[in-house]
Amino acid sequence: MSVFPLTGAVRPYAWGSRTIIAELQGRPAPTDEPEAELWLGAHPGDPATVQAPGGPVSLETLIADDPKGQLGAEVVEAFGPRLPFLLKVLAAEAPLSLQAHPDSEYAEQAYARQEADPSLPKNYTDAHHKPEMLVAVTPFEALCGFRSPAAAADALEAFGVPGLAPVVEALRSGDLRKAVHTLLTWPAEDRNGLIAAVVAAAGAAPADHPQAPSLALASHLAAHYPGDPGVLVALLLNHVRLAPGEAIWMPAGNLHAYLRGAGVELMAASDNVLRGGLTPKRVDVDELLNVLRFEVLDDPILPGAEAAPGVTTWSVPIPDFVLYRVDLDGTRPPTEVPATGPRIILATAGDIFVGESVDGTPVELTPGAAAYAPADAGLIKVAGTGQAFVAAVPS
Repeated sequence: MSVFPLTGAVRPYAWGSRTIIAELQGRPAPTDEPEAELWLGAHPGDPATVQAPGGPVSLETLIADDPKGQLGAEVVEAFGPRLPFLLKVLAAEAPLSLQAHPDSEYAEQAYARQEADPSLPKNYTDAHHKPEMLVAVTPFEALCGFRSPAAAADALEAFGVPGLAPVVEALRSGDLRKAVHTLLTWPAEDRNGLIAAVVAAAGAAPADHPQAPSLALASHLAAHYPGDPGVLVALLLNHVRLAPGEAIWMPAGNLHAYLRGAGVELMAASDNVLRGGLTPKRVDVDELLNVLRFEVLDDPILPGAEAAPGVTTWSVPIPDFVLYRVDLDGTRPPTEVPATGPRIILATAGDIFVGESVDGTPVELTPGAAAYAPADAGLIKVAGTGQAFVAAVPS
């Protein structure tokens, strides 16, 4: 079977960039509205479009009409008649919400409880987990996982705000859960005063203050989300700065937020999100605490490994997806990507040629363009000069 051009759906969330995705795709910039994400998948919320021989068709529809032909019998047996991953280009101009996602077992049970009892809050949209990974394509900032309670206590103490003492005390005793609960349940009138005092202290601190990064982070977040408890919760997390090509991994229960930059994101195809601040949307504190894993993450960076000459991959402990980056300098023969099953290929630089189209010629991809390879396409080769990402289901 052939490889087909794939047109993604652009999502115009308010935190998105007016330049990054447009410039990647060679469109005029700045755009009229923010462009936050380019979705490349079969997610029913905004499925990509396959340029098939009979005309454009939704990838969701294409898979629904022939699940085994498109996905392969093994994928259908493991995940049902659906593409288990969603590939995105993410372009953040402003901070996203703090959030976490349930594991598979909890998601299945929580969704079943919610469907059986209409009085329960609608926290879950499906019965699936939503682990995520992101590879930076520009310098990228994020919050990812809890840092040591002692380091978080030092950061909060640096503001010199007496009202934060209960949180500092919880952190000094190693109780991350109590610290998060206290910050998220403080009465609004007290919380607003605390955050105002924190911002004032940050503004008055000298540039060479030992906690300068935490002070600057609090000021930055408060400017976007004044009075939001997530401004303080963020200081309990690792502040990660990725260089292009570096990756982070957000498993179930990991509290995280993207702050700014562009990256290629790959996730399990689910909408299950529990928010923890930095958002005008509802925060269900009790349910968030049920999902969070209060574990210290010493190093949020996900190391890459060579899968083949010019091919990098990142090992993640789930069966839903695997991501490859193919770097082509024009001197090697076409590179075979070690993946079968359904695949989505995204070009991020140069001029890339992928597999074979219906007429037997390779599908050409320029930056920001994508292609879809069904299971029946077999192993595919990538040629040209530049860079491409390939999302697949692990064999």
